[in-house]
Amino acid sequence: MTSQLAVELAYWQQTILRSVGVIAAVLLPAGTIVYLFLFKMMSFMQSRLGPNEAGPYGSMQLLAEVGKFLQKEDLVPDGADRRVFTWAPIVVVASTFLTYVVVPFGPDAWFARIPAGIYFALAVSSLSVIGVLMAGWSSANKYSLMGGLRAAGQLIAYELPLVLAVLGVVIQAGTMDMQGIVAAQRNGEIFGFGGIGNPFIITQIVGFLIFLVAMQAELTQPPFDMPVAESELVAGYMTEYSGFRFLLFFIGEFATAGAFSAIAATLFLGGWSVPGIDPDNNLMNVLGPVVLLLKILLIMFLVMWFRVTYPRFREDQLQIFAWKYLIPLSLVNIAATAVLKVVF
Repeated sequence: MTSQLAVELAYWQQTILRSVGVIAAVLLPAGTIVYLFLFKMMSFMQSRLGPNEAGPYGSMQLLAEVGKFLQKEDLVPDGADRRVFTWAPIVVVASTFLTYVVVPFGPDAWFARIPAGIYFALAVSSLSVIGVLMAGWSSANKYSLMGGLRAAGQLIAYELPLVLAVLGVVIQAGTMDMQGIVAAQRNGEIFGFGGIGNPFIITQIVGFLIFLVAMQAELTQPPFDMPVAESELVAGYMTEYSGFRFLLFFIGEFATAGAFSAIAATLFLGGWSVPGIDPDNNLMNVLGPVVLLLKILLIMFLVMWFRVTYPRFREDQLQIFAWKYLIPLSLVNIAATAVLKVVF
């Protein structure tokens, strides 16, 4: 005999819990990514120790950095458009928060289940382009303006292969619901064998690689860091920002990296599910977020590995790579997926 304890919460209480949950979902992966990869993995790959004074093994360095930025004076240039300048980092961070809303963390753990969830996620993630343009234009600084224009051209170019890479998954799963995409991978079979389901990284390996490259460019991380190239543009569209607003851009960068990694883990690695464990088990609502976090960290390892390995592209090389290689290849992948879907 089993009993269930159900608590009916008011709408405002549910809203508060969801808001706190989204904040935790955004900040915890972002902080983990910064410490594990930016502070430690990159240091080891470059034969140095990295931060090691603040806390055991430098584990409190991130808190020290946040405290430092919070103490700095918040400056606004005399010639800047104050209102647009102020709202730009908020728009960037808000797009990341909205992206996490549709990511499933377990069989019953999600903030909002939308039938066109992946469409919503890709749509709101593109709002960061507007925030970057706002920052570059409103700063009254030529380096910021050049960085904003570079970022706009780059993000628009690489959003196309990013979306086209996702289309292959949508065709194969037959749904845009992210929970449905997880179910399609969990319940699928590979040549009649269903022991591990059908993780789409196997059948959509081309789409996964395209998504990974386009994701790197969307994050403006090396080798796609032309919008913030320190050797050319100081810090690009962030040149005039200081204190808390610069901190928001910093949080936005790595929180967005976590959001894109969560989307990639859901689309190609089965999301929160684990082969052999009953998805109807309530335990997966607890283990699911941990499983998803581990898959996020696996994808971020690849992203950071590329970041410290390859030199920066030139602007023309970046555009050529997107328009002449990634987009045609993603269209071929969509065509092949559609044909095989009909045949098999």
